Parts: sequence; structure tokens; C-alpha cells
Amino acid sequence: MKDLYTLLEERSKSEEYPFHMPGHKRRIEMFSHPYQVDITEIEGFDNLHHPKGILAAAQERAAAFFGAEETYFLINGSTCGILAAMASCIRPGEILLMGRNSHKSAYFAAELAGAHAVYLYPKMDSARGIYGSVLPEQVEEAMEQAGEVRAVFLTSPTYDGVVSDIGAIARRVHARGGILIVDEAHGAHFGLHPYFPREALACGADLVIQSLHKTLPSLTQTALLHVQGERADRERLRRYLGGFQSSSPSYVLMASIDRCIGTLEKRGPSYFDEYVEMLLDTRRQLGELRRLHLVTGREKELSCFAYDRSKIVISLENTEWSGEELMDRLRRNYRLELEMSAPGYVTALTSPGDSREGFGRLAEALRELDDTAKPGKKRWEFWGGQEPNEVVWPLCQAVNRPWERIPLEECQGRISAEYVYLYPPGIPILTPGERISKRLEGKLLELKRNGYSLEGMDDLEAEALRVIKE
Repeated sequence: MKDLYTLLEERSKSEEYPFHMPGHKRRIEMFSHPYQVDITEIEGFDNLHHPKGILAAAQERAAAFFGAEETYFLINGSTCGILAAMASCIRPGEILLMGRNSHKSAYFAAELAGAHAVYLYPKMDSARGIYGSVLPEQVEEAMEQAGEVRAVFLTSPTYDGVVSDIGAIARRVHARGGILIVDEAHGAHFGLHPYFPREALACGADLVIQSLHKTLPSLTQTALLHVQGERADRERLRRYLGGFQSSSPSYVLMASIDRCIGTLEKRGPSYFDEYVEMLLDTRRQLGELRRLHLVTGREKELSCFAYDRSKIVISLENTEWSGEELMDRLRRNYRLELEMSAPGYVTALTSPGDSREGFGRLAEALRELDDTAKPGKKRWEFWGGQEPNEVVWPLCQAVNRPWERIPLEECQGRISAEYVYLYPPGIPILTPGERISKRLEGKLLELKRNGYSLEGMDDLEAEALRVIKE
């Protein structure tokens, strides 16, 4: 069997084009060989957990560039930023409002913080299987009903590019004394060119987490945590960052963050001009497809406040194909590797690192496939239906209840003691404390039959599920 490095080298030399993260798209001019610059905390190179020198200056530079009062380098990805933000803001038993379309890391953060999680349910676009935005009036109503809400956690943009009205939501959250945490992992490029939506910081969020590696030229696992205002406890935040981040942070990753920001500073909006021009041309071409549908954000079912047009999301609503079938055709016949497939759509992630050749190959492939796609019409109930799952036990209590393991096909009516999700996008279809309806059980079994890997379960084969003992 070949080792991992050999496989990576072979992939880098192949004709495959990456429409997936990381955003540097393997353009090696950004960085030398990592082995040449891999060090530890030696004299002159500062310490991320007690920065006084070059790392302190680098983080201050990042804060100034992104418009934050403070910015922290994250070398364990956005996940550790979400964990630290949540733990620093919420104490055990306090109420957390969180979008039910949050990444799995947010649920684990709520668990660790001992938060009493109350879910906000964005509308589902069942024609495409995509979550819409969380509405400001939803947040206000939920805060009114829940009582004393300590913090609100939202994802904007979503994996599929849907942006919520963070400005209006921030005003409502702050008026009731809450803290607004925004997972902007997929929006590090926001605010860097007029073509893209405004960043959450500029809209009033208190804590914002961004993954540089998703949409900007930076190495995998590199991210930032931005802070502004007096609502967040920064001393607690630093303490938790010191606990959730590695005690031996990679200088390769930190240098990648600094180099990325330096490139953005030096080249400014012009760095994005050619990229935006390519996006406009590609989206124009894909907008002419007859059966495959380019998601634009103007679909009324999505209730988009704004839409991130860097993401090329192709819906299969008018064909008999599934997302996995389309993704497989692009991989096998055109050597194009996309970021993810869902039952009803595929997503191609783009960045300033993309080339005209890459965009051209994608547009040509989708035009050809559009001609061969067999027409059809269906509605997707991707996450188990449009209605919320019934929450019987709060998340923070459910994870500590006695449990038993039963066959997946016998779980109807039982209360889950574990998560079930597809990765990507890593949004739980089922969380601990939720009752499993007949329709949800059917959807889990259908996803499994169709070859999707159900993750998050203790049983890696997804044959059995942990449920709370009755």
C-alpha cells in the first residue's frame, strides 16, 4: 500500500482540478516546502499562547486588516474558535439560541459549556434540500419565549452561500443583553470586494470565526477569531483558546496565515478583480443551463438576505440525478473534484486561487452534462423533513443520560443519544435528545441505501444507533 505522502504527490501531479478547499488551490508560489520552515518556539519567534513579539504583531496586523479590536490566530481550524467562543460566553445552565443548521462543532461546544441549547429553525427549501437564512424576527421571538438568553450562535454564510441579516439580528440580540457569535467560516473573503456580502464584524457581531483556508490562499486548519465590543469576556476567551489549541502550534500554519494577510494587504481589491470577472462569466454561462439549475440566492424559498456568489451550487431539482451521481460524473469524465454532494445538489468552492482554465473546464462540463441529464421533478427532505425534530431532552442533559444501542431500522419513536450527520457539510440530521420520527428513520435508511456515509454514530458501519434508555 502506498503511503499518504506518495498519494498526495500523485494527486498534485494529476490533471484533476480542485473545486474544493483549501483556497490556495495548490498554487505553490505562496509558500516554500513546509519542512524547510517547520520549527518550534525558539528564540526570536514568540509564543502563540503568550505573544509579545512577532506573533503579537502578526495578530494585531490581522485585526487591523479585518477591522476587529482583537484577532487570534487559530491553527486547529474554526472548530477550536467555536469551542473557545462558546465556552467563554456561556456558563452551565445558561440559555444558548443556536441555528439548527450549525456545524457539528457548535453542538459539541454547547455540550462542553453545559449550555441549555434552544434551536432556531431556518426554513428549508425542499425543492433543493438547502437551508435558508435565519430571520431577525425569528431571533427576536425566540429570545422573548426562551427567557434570559445569554448568547446567540448563527452560521452565515452557510455551506451553500446563504447569508442572514446579521446587522438586524445583532441589534435585536444586543437590545436584550445577549452576545452574538457568528460562524463565518465560509466567509473570510466577505468585505474584501464589493461583489461579496458585508462581513459579520461590520454588521455588529461580537465574536466572529473565519476559516482562511476555505476561501483564501492559506493552508488547511488556518482560521481567525475576531472580537469587538465589551460583551465577550476576553480573559476567559484567551484561557479557553489556550486549552483548545495545541500547546505546540505549527509555525508553518501561523506563517501561512501571516503570508495570506500580507498578500491581501499588498494587492488589495485588485487581487479579487480578475477572480470576480471569472465568477461573473462562469455564473452567466451556468445561468443558461436548461435542466441543471444554478442556485442564485434569489429563489424565494431560501429567504436570502444576501448570497455568497463565490459558491457554485448546482441543483438537481429538474433531473432524475442525485448530487452524488452528478459529482461522480464530473470526477470520472472531466477530472473535476467538487467540495461536496448532497442528495439534491452539488457545491463547487471557488477562491482567488482559481484559474480561467479551471472555470472554463467546469462550465464546459456542466453544459455537456446539462444536455444529457434526464428530466425529472422531485422534492428533497434532506434533513428529515421541513418540520423540526421533536426535542424531548435538552442537549446538555441528553448526552449524559443512560443509553442502549438498537438497530437503526428499529429506532422509530426512540430518543437519540448521539449525533447523525453527513460530512460534508457536518450539520446534524439528528442530535442527542431528539425523537426519531417514522419519516426521519426512513430518511436515514434511504441515505444509507443510496451510499451516503452516516457519521457521528458510535457504530462506524451505521447499523445501530445509541438511544436513551426508556
